[in-house]
This record gives sequence, structure tokens and C-alpha cells, in this order.
Amino acid sequence: MPKRRLIGIVISDKMEKTCVVEVELLKMHKKYARRFTIHESYKAHNENNEYKTGDKVTIEETRPLSKDKRWKVVGKAA
Repeated sequence: MPKRRLIGIVISDKMEKTCVVEVELLKMHKKYARRFTIHESYKAHNENNEYKTGDKVTIEETRPLSKDKRWKVVGKAA
């Protein structure tokens, strides 16, 4: 089973080896069938602190690395 990948923007890089990535998702309303966007934040593993606030990155699902971290930064998104 392939791991999920999401594209988002780094909104915080103040933690050591961790960054917060905000992902914009398009959802469908169950009753009215109208599409709307939601923003979700994920804490992602950033090993060498190479990604800074404002960078567009790709994150991938991984095993639990800490209480909140379940994602790792794969690289910069195109």
C-alpha cells in the first residue's frame, strides 16, 4: 500500500528537526454536494532544518516519530 503524500506550505520552523506544514484540502459537503476548502496543519520531520517558513514542500506519511509527528518532509514541491 503506497504512503499518502500531500503538498503544503511550511508555516513554522521554530522547533528542532520539526516543521509545521499547512495543507489545503478540497472537501465535498455530504448533503449539498458543494466543494469547500479546509486547511489542516501537520507536524513533519525536518531532519537537517533545511526547509524554512514559506517553502512549498511535499510531506509523506510515516511511522509515529513522536506524540504529534506522523509525517516527514520528502522535498520541495514543484
